[in-house]
Amino acid sequence: MFIPIKDDIPTLRRPYLTVALIIINALVFLYSIMQGSRGFQLFTYQYGFIPYEIVKAVELTPQLPASIYLTPFTSMFMHGGWMHLIGNMLFLWIFGNNVEDYFGHVVFLIFYLLSGLCAVGLYTLFGPLSQVPMIGASGAIAGVMGAYMVLYPRARITVLFIFFFIQFLVIPAKMVLGFWFIYQIFMSMVGSSTGGGVAWMAHVGGFLFGWLVLRLVVKFKGPGATGGRGQRVYRMQW
Repeated sequence: MFIPIKDDIPTLRRPYLTVALIIINALVFLYSIMQGSRGFQLFTYQYGFIPYEIVKAVELTPQLPASIYLTPFTSMFMHGGWMHLIGNMLFLWIFGNNVEDYFGHVVFLIFYLLSGLCAVGLYTLFGPLSQVPMIGASGAIAGVMGAYMVLYPRARITVLFIFFFIQFLVIPAKMVLGFWFIYQIFMSMVGSSTGGGVAWMAHVGGFLFGWLVLRLVVKFKGPGATGGRGQRVYRMQW
């Protein structure tokens, strides 16, 4: 197990949107747990994404008024517990500020939401009849991670490595993110797309979207400037 702690890529733009997304996710989670255990469950079924509802165009909980076509968006801002929230927000902060720096605030928001929708799409493709609500920002954040891997493959990521020992290591981003992506695919194959309550295929969908989009953008817009250690630094005026 490894936990990213920080990277070594500076930013020019202040990451206002990344911070705003973290705050919104935290506030939504606090609101949900303030409803009590029963209220939290109802809130999850009301605003979480349920593939069966979209595929069959039917509302499984008509007593809880909420458009099923909004849940792909609302589910991105919900979390199942403190560790779920903290883990996602840590990844969003480390990788999101640099991707926002590249895109600019507005385009980053569009990219983030589209990443989440692609995560929902692949998750639905592999489990179209699932009636279990999917919640969490990890699909959208996976898109950010895929983009980061294209933009800053040589960035140095400080990770807390926990196995038989606990140690801080500094590893290139392409290794950290590459291992993370392979792990998502492996877990989706040995179990299911939602094995252990984790939407593995949503992570895969989001990451692939972010990686492919940035590959295309960089191809047509050029590689950007070159920074220290040969690290390519991308920052475009949109």
